[in-house]
Amino acid sequence: MMEPVKVGVLGLGTVGAGVVNLLARNGDEITRRAGREIRVTRAAVRSLDRARDCETGAIDIGTDARAIVEDPNIDVVLELIGGDELAYELVMAAIANGKHVVTANKHLIALHGNEIFAAADEAGVVVSFEAAVAGGIPIIKAIRESLAANRIEWVAGIINGTGNFILSQMKFEGVTFEQALAEAQKLGFAEADPTFDVDGIDAAHKLAILGSIAFGIPLSFDRIVTDGIRGIAADDIEYAEELGYRVKHLGIAQRQETGVAMRVHPTLVPERALLANVEGEKNAIMVHGDAVGPTAYYGAGAGAGATASAVVADLIDTARMMSVDPSGRVPHLAFQPDQITEEPILESPDFVCGHYFRVQVADKTGVMAEITRMLAELEIGIEAILQKDPPTAEDDARVIIVTKPAREGTLHEALDHIKALPTTRDGVVHYRVAEFED
Repeated sequence: MMEPVKVGVLGLGTVGAGVVNLLARNGDEITRRAGREIRVTRAAVRSLDRARDCETGAIDIGTDARAIVEDPNIDVVLELIGGDELAYELVMAAIANGKHVVTANKHLIALHGNEIFAAADEAGVVVSFEAAVAGGIPIIKAIRESLAANRIEWVAGIINGTGNFILSQMKFEGVTFEQALAEAQKLGFAEADPTFDVDGIDAAHKLAILGSIAFGIPLSFDRIVTDGIRGIAADDIEYAEELGYRVKHLGIAQRQETGVAMRVHPTLVPERALLANVEGEKNAIMVHGDAVGPTAYYGAGAGAGATASAVVADLIDTARMMSVDPSGRVPHLAFQPDQITEEPILESPDFVCGHYFRVQVADKTGVMAEITRMLAELEIGIEAILQKDPPTAEDDARVIIVTKPAREGTLHEALDHIKALPTTRDGVVHYRVAEFED
């Protein structure tokens, strides 16, 4: 049998320990699959005093990460430190030293993947990143390899478990966003600073990767329209339910007539749809190919076990590919490097989708007719209407409308006219609606 693949791990926290444990527990099976043993021989950590959740007796542990990326005896560098600048520096140094790289760092890939993959192609090494999106769900491999015969039309999914947990709590427990977030933090689903999760940044990092491998475009994180879930009100979750929808925080990459739409935002999804029925901290992604139709992928999007599963799978693939000529390897972003092409990335006014909006109005005759007339003048069709009468004579009424697919810029033009009506009060709420084939 061939010599073991020697792995140097940067960061031996929850996921790093999970990888070491998984290699130990399933070592024989992994060796049979990879054709050679995969062995963690070195690790770099911030503190040598911290207790580890894995057996470290056979691992040379130190605090100098650069020593690992420069060690001639290391075949693969496993980057698990997260973040941006330091991880980028170390990964580029590993590539320059001829090391293959496995990473779970979606932030790193979304922001610097274009440069990293170009350097890896030049050096003839592999950079693998399955664990960067949706934890243990093998979505990168599915799009890049299993669906390679298809022209991908759209990818849509729940790719941040924290946000999905919060929305599930609001729906089933009737709590506010703040209360649901506090529960997520208590259970360890949300960080003390939840900004990346609840403001959609984490999901946008992942969507940048999915969109790139789906459509053969450069990683374009900075072009993704990103809205979080902080402002979602329990009333809108309830109204959506009455109209036959559920509110989910989705990442959507979609081919449209004028370009590619890349967006992360709260979305009304028909209650019958698969994505509408994914609850708690789980992730789910749907991919539509022109030949295969819609396909669905569901599972744990985070956690030591799920993420370690994806990381070790990448290590196995890397071990298999180490002896393969670089020209015969699976391209990093699914398409051959010289076939990655720029596509127009749409701005939000050019999105075409359904829309939900809620407007507070004076409880007077003719208000509804005036609103529907304005929509009709701009050729915006109506899918459903809900009117909530005021609780007392002094209060305002609420009108809730779901439109048929329309250009978002046109919808906002209509909303500007509606806001200008003397009967309209402050506080118009707008969300997007998405239909998916199951």
